[in-house]
Amino acid sequence: MAKQPRASTAPSAALDAARSAARNTDSGPAHPAPAAAGKGDIPAQKAIDTQALAAAMPANTNKPLEHTPEAPVGLSAKPPSRLPTGSTLSEANVSDKTGSVAPEGTNATVGTLDRVRVDSGGQRLTTNQGVPIADNQNSLKAGARGPVLLEDFILREKITHFDHERIPERIVHARGSGAHGFFECYEPLTKHTRAAPFQEAGKVTPVFVRFSTVAGERGSKDTARDVRGFAVKFYTDEGNWDLVGNNMPVFFIQDAMKFPDLVHAVKPEPHHGMPQAASAHDTFWDFVSLMPESTHMLMWQMSDRAIPRSYRMMQGFGVHTFRLVNEAGESVLVKFHWQPKLGTHSLVWDEAVKISGADPDYHRRDLWEAIDAGEYPEWELGLQIFTEEQAEQFSFDILDATKIIPEELVPVQIVGRMVLNRNPDNFFAETEQVAFCTAHVVPGIDFTNDPLLAGRIHSYVDTQITRLGGPNFHELPINAPIARVHNNQRDGMHRQAIHRGRVAYEPNSLAGGCPFQAGAAQGFASVAKRLDAKESSDKMRVKPEKFADHYTQATLFFQSQTPEEQAHIAAAFRFELSKVTVPAVRERVVASLLNASPDLAAKVAQGLGMELPAPLPKALETPATPEVDKSPALSLLARPGDGGIRTRKIAILVADGAEGGSIGKLVTALVQAGAVPRLVGPRLGTYTAADGDKLEADASMENSPGFLFDALVLPDGLAAVEALAADGHSMEFVKDQYRHCKTILALGAAQALLTEAGIPMSLPDGSDDPGLILADAAHADTATVDFIAAVGMHRHPARDTDPPRV
Repeated sequence: MAKQPRASTAPSAALDAARSAARNTDSGPAHPAPAAAGKGDIPAQKAIDTQALAAAMPANTNKPLEHTPEAPVGLSAKPPSRLPTGSTLSEANVSDKTGSVAPEGTNATVGTLDRVRVDSGGQRLTTNQGVPIADNQNSLKAGARGPVLLEDFILREKITHFDHERIPERIVHARGSGAHGFFECYEPLTKHTRAAPFQEAGKVTPVFVRFSTVAGERGSKDTARDVRGFAVKFYTDEGNWDLVGNNMPVFFIQDAMKFPDLVHAVKPEPHHGMPQAASAHDTFWDFVSLMPESTHMLMWQMSDRAIPRSYRMMQGFGVHTFRLVNEAGESVLVKFHWQPKLGTHSLVWDEAVKISGADPDYHRRDLWEAIDAGEYPEWELGLQIFTEEQAEQFSFDILDATKIIPEELVPVQIVGRMVLNRNPDNFFAETEQVAFCTAHVVPGIDFTNDPLLAGRIHSYVDTQITRLGGPNFHELPINAPIARVHNNQRDGMHRQAIHRGRVAYEPNSLAGGCPFQAGAAQGFASVAKRLDAKESSDKMRVKPEKFADHYTQATLFFQSQTPEEQAHIAAAFRFELSKVTVPAVRERVVASLLNASPDLAAKVAQGLGMELPAPLPKALETPATPEVDKSPALSLLARPGDGGIRTRKIAILVADGAEGGSIGKLVTALVQAGAVPRLVGPRLGTYTAADGDKLEADASMENSPGFLFDALVLPDGLAAVEALAADGHSMEFVKDQYRHCKTILALGAAQALLTEAGIPMSLPDGSDDPGLILADAAHADTATVDFIAAVGMHRHPARDTDPPRV
């Protein structure tokens, strides 16, 4: 882009700041840029026009009309200029290849077949790059009878083009980790279902499970804030049953029609391919701020459940309501829950960020190491079983995937256990090639009319086909229409169209709502059909009235969290929305949060330096009174597990002069408790203890930073303490353990390291910190017992402050 001229008079500091902010793609100011900033400055003008375009759509006023059978014309707004809808400000720079700016409102890929007809009469043979080919009969050799040379790019292009056409990864859930195991039924469920796994007590069914992140690509990081896939393939006597779910029981949308929009919005923005595996960007929050039914799921996503400590320590849910059918053909409704035996535990955000840099394979490695060590992950399967008559009495619609059934209404009945006891032999052949599909059910399992589930039944089969071919057959010349094509379908193999702009979803405000739905008067509508006079079976695109309650369960989730978890949710919203560059998008999100929790909205607004907006208008002003106002079971802390420390990684810092006797006893006690203690030194190698014994450090503070461990031990021994205090890594090690609310044991002289690192000796309220165990050599045995108990608590949230004290 050519350098933009400055105004003749020196601009104020505020104008300079606004122009500087307009050149940033990672975060934005709390308030819109002043109009004067755009004078003579195209990036600033784009920011101003984008803000005006997004602000022109303060809410999705069509949401109430989705509950009527006639579709309205989609919302749209005319942009002040073409700047907001473009992909790049450099599009004005033309060449013989790029051509000029796309003509407004046209799709130049559509036209007569003359645009793609090729006549090679009288033309010389070329490569795909247009290079003339001298010899198409012989490969390039080292002599007439010598070997073929790798240098022969013409041969390689020809063979490669013939051999290689493949989509290498899933559209969502691309980054996964899998394991084999079994499901064991506790008691027969023949009263409710004839499904093979539930026919008798003790019956064992082989399974394969794939865990995954959703938004990231195959090479992304494990610890991103994201939903986690939890897919189980049961190899039953009567065929394969795939229970394809997530680690959260609700979802962002209510109808599969919106799934491509959701994924396009959360994926990296198409104009620059950023950010990877993250939802902290404009398009995601633009979309969800216009989809208030997402609010409940946003609460889950911004909670600590989105950054689990381990796949082994997270719940799984079938999300949808399914049916159980018995031998007599009688059915009941059911929701599926996986409950981890190790309890539900999470990372904290700072910890997750640092782990992603030190070990992007943290969760994959954790699962593999646990299984290979014989610490087999285990879950119990729980069912919420209820009748259609019960469902009709609920204040919410059980076909709505944005709602849960609180356990206070329908208790979870434990029916069996799943154990993962074997790692794959080959990642590609098993984990990568496994194909799950919600349409894969066995007799005794059936579907409901959940509109999101209906779309998944088709989508999963279609996705597997797409991975071997491509979705863009409609752009092949013989298939292309002559009518104009405008939609939000993007990418895939053999894509021809080059779309302007970063928006590929609807509703949107960043592209003025375009392309918008045509409405019932102009768009295609299915013909309604009545079977008889008594019962209507009209086909229609409409949502039931209870689906319009977008906030009641979001409120329930937030109110059911502990104060520490609520603070984490507020901090997560603050961080994610700080990355948004368009203030109008932020404003809509906060306006939506006001309907779920005014207190949460106020904290988020304060953290973003913005004023509280008016609440978003509700699609349903007076929803039904909820049966449950608070459900403690929704808190992560409601499932602490058995309190053990099996598989927890414990760092024991060592240096020359450390007190070896207490370290040896501690290591023995930790191993007996099932933990994985590691001696960590300033470098790898052997250290000499104060008593002359040798201490072998198999990790260094450089290659194994503190945030990779679940707890920390600081050894006694004055010489060792002095050596560790002189190494800056030690201070970072201690600070990270403290900031992440983990247990720290300081023996004897090592208490000086806590002082050196600035660690407070008490909690913010002045009380004792249960996660700081201080002891002299004479009381090391008692301290070890206390340390193991404290580590079993996972972390100590009462220490948590925002901002952190250390």
